[in-house]
Amino acid sequence: MDKNRMYALCEEIFPINRSLTGEGVRRTLEIIKRECPGLVIKSVPSGTRSFDWTVPKEWRCDDAYIITPEGEKIADFKERNINVLGYSTPVDRDFTLEELKEHLYSLKDQPDLVPYVTSYYKERFGWAITHRQFESLKEGTYHGVIKSELFDGVLNYAELVIPGESTEEVFFTTYVCHPSMANNECSGPVVAAALIDYVRSLEKRRYTYRFVFAAETIGAITYLSQKVDPSLLADEKDGYSGGELMTNLEYLKSHVIAGFNLSCVGDNNDYSIIHSRYADTLADRVLTRVLKYHTGGSFSDYSYLKRGSDERQYQAPGVDIPLVGFCRSKYHEFPEYHTSADDMDYVSPEGFEGSFAVMSACIRALEKNHTYELTCFCEPQLGKRGLVPTISSKETFRQTLHLKDLIAYSDGRNDLLTVSEIIDASPDEVIELTDKLLETGLLKRKD
Repeated sequence: MDKNRMYALCEEIFPINRSLTGEGVRRTLEIIKRECPGLVIKSVPSGTRSFDWTVPKEWRCDDAYIITPEGEKIADFKERNINVLGYSTPVDRDFTLEELKEHLYSLKDQPDLVPYVTSYYKERFGWAITHRQFESLKEGTYHGVIKSELFDGVLNYAELVIPGESTEEVFFTTYVCHPSMANNECSGPVVAAALIDYVRSLEKRRYTYRFVFAAETIGAITYLSQKVDPSLLADEKDGYSGGELMTNLEYLKSHVIAGFNLSCVGDNNDYSIIHSRYADTLADRVLTRVLKYHTGGSFSDYSYLKRGSDERQYQAPGVDIPLVGFCRSKYHEFPEYHTSADDMDYVSPEGFEGSFAVMSACIRALEKNHTYELTCFCEPQLGKRGLVPTISSKETFRQTLHLKDLIAYSDGRNDLLTVSEIIDASPDEVIELTDKLLETGLLKRKD
């Protein structure tokens, strides 16, 4: 999937009114399934206990607006779906200005933007408008309408597995629960879909790859609490413990070697890593190494104390999936976040392309992250194998230094990522040089 196709897919799902539950989520997942055949969409009924949480009621909103005393329609849901407070209960009545203001949300420090506001777990109603609109409201009688419904329904999530030679897994997760947020919402599923295409294109896969699309927080928690689907296992017999099906939590804990939560990956600005709790997983190592060379060292490095997405669930105590967060401009850190300014103008084909390049480089590095050792004593003769020029000069010495350094540290002690760090070369360069040495028989895998 190229950069223009990623942008077009983002553009297609951007207008959909998503929430934790409902038709918007299902419609979005069906579009992703069209792009990614084999995606399995699951339904979990309202009221289902999920660890310390309960799956909420399903929410549907058909319309919402306010009629001012002058007869003007404002906070029009059909014009902008974030004009209604997410999960609002229905209302259709008159308000004084003082009464109405208790149900209005705006941003004083961003007076021309509409905020994205929700009330998932406490029933209330409201509208979101710009602060400039808020300050312009005059005394009089207003009529507020929200045509919504809360009812027992389902929470949907989706999962896709691409088998590899091993049942050890690389795990990708992203969320589908925000309305019309291009970077904060739509970009993650789009890049995940592109990565599915990429993984499927690999001739050989060392690892199995699992992709999950779920509502943020409650979706991830519900997913972890559910039993594994045997049809989504590289080895169906591997999903049982004591004769009983494992939960997804139990299965991921015993199989995932590295995981990545994708969020805010469509803009053209920063790159960011949000580390695991102790910043000591394989996912921390590989994404840090790739970002260093992809960005020239210019990226934001956040500790787990700056978490805010589903790394909160997958890295929670007792869960401990070896996972990191990956963003371009990190959530909460860019001014357009959770506002009407997070639109299709904020993301770009190049933004998607850059995020895809980082994640695909992580996949390549994980696939090749073996420990290697030299097969001969002393420094091998590289010239006769066509690995270095037969003319020696200061220039050729510099050109071949990484190759010679790779050989020097191929002593059976260091995996590819460690060598990359020691010799200060990108993982992709180390992979290329390693492949050349393997072809000549000068290296062999120790692990």
